[in-house]
Amino acid sequence: MIKNEIFILNNGVKIPAIGFGTWQVADGEEGYSSCLAALKLGYRHIDTAFAYGNEPSVARALRDSGLSHEDVFITTKLPADIKNYDGARAHFEASLKNLETDYLDLYLIHAPWPWSDVGGDYTEGNIAVWRAMIDLYNEGKVRAIGVSNFHVKDIKAIVDATGFVPAVNQIRYFIGNTQNEITEYCQANGILVEAYSPLATGALVEHEELCAMAERYGVTIPQLCIRFCIENGTLPLPKSVNEARIKANLEVDFEISKEDMAYLNSLYHIGPTRLFRS
Repeated sequence: MIKNEIFILNNGVKIPAIGFGTWQVADGEEGYSSCLAALKLGYRHIDTAFAYGNEPSVARALRDSGLSHEDVFITTKLPADIKNYDGARAHFEASLKNLETDYLDLYLIHAPWPWSDVGGDYTEGNIAVWRAMIDLYNEGKVRAIGVSNFHVKDIKAIVDATGFVPAVNQIRYFIGNTQNEITEYCQANGILVEAYSPLATGALVEHEELCAMAERYGVTIPQLCIRFCIENGTLPLPKSVNEARIKANLEVDFEISKEDMAYLNSLYHIGPTRLFRS
């Protein structure tokens, strides 16, 4: 079953092969109840971020689930606008406090640039932050470190400067938007690709072509989308605040045929709902 499957990161750390995403999940009752439901339903991997503002809800859900941190893989992220060594360490400690723990399983640089300056060149800042994260890793405060939203050039810059290869690159990844250049580079270099927004933030759920394929497999479109990520060797991070959907998103123990995967991989995405062949 998928909830029992794992990936092994490039440093030997085991990570559950599907995670519960919390982007756009509000702190408070929504964040708490959805995370608690996910944990009770069998998720053992929670993905959050300092910028999401919901780390305290994740901590409360874990505390009330009856599980220990050792049972659950916790990822959080350094805010994208922090591009200096001291700031990275300070925010790491703030996340530890929010999450009520003394270590993290995975810590990511949220983006290679601040969200207010997407595409800007922050190479030196990324290197400084990466050095801080390497130190945290070597100190045993985090089991693995990685990046998010990084392009190939961004990854090469921090690796060239430090010799330390990220364990993970978390990117926007779904049917019609598989970011092939980044994905192929990561997979060729031992960097696990995590797929956030595997349902295209809901944009694919009513698409006619996908609906017809999902019906053939006897699954929902979200289940098809999540399985697509798994079949491509990426780790999906589906998000929902609806308990029935949270449960369904974990029920992806089926296989998509090679022919159907080839078709799905031939699609590319333009606009919120339309798919086109490349």
